[in-house]
Amino acid sequence: MADTMQFDLVSPERSLVSVPVREVRLPGTDGDMTAMPGHAATIVTLRPGLVTVVDAQGNATEFAVTGGFAEINGESVSLLAERGHPRAEITQEVYNEMMREARRAHQTAETRRESLGDEVVAAAAKLLGDMEALGTHIGLDPNQATFPD
Repeated sequence: MADTMQFDLVSPERSLVSVPVREVRLPGTDGDMTAMPGHAATIVTLRPGLVTVVDAQGNATEFAVTGGFAEINGESVSLLAERGHPRAEITQEVYNEMMREARRAHQTAETRRESLGDEVVAAAAKLLGDMEALGTHIGLDPNQATFPD
């Protein structure tokens, strides 16, 4: 079995990274998981959170994602993020924009509850909660992201 696997992270705006890695830690919607060389093939839906990539020397690099999915097999992890940034790029301003989008989606779901259904409203509320947790985890204030009523 190989010591590393290929990791690619792309978002609609850009390709963020393409490197060999020892492990990838993912924020899955069904729980956090770690992919390593030889991992069984699977597709994972992601929630907002941090993706941690560990290179062959043991150095970890983090990326913030707002969701997406990852295709995993024994040789690679391909992650398609709805929105992704290296952790170092997540300033309070960038985070505020991400929070405004999550709040807007939640407000829209609440307003259209009759036609969308309770499951969509619950999913939007969970997304908002996950976004708040992401910011808190990296030391940003979710309350600074104001959203006009």
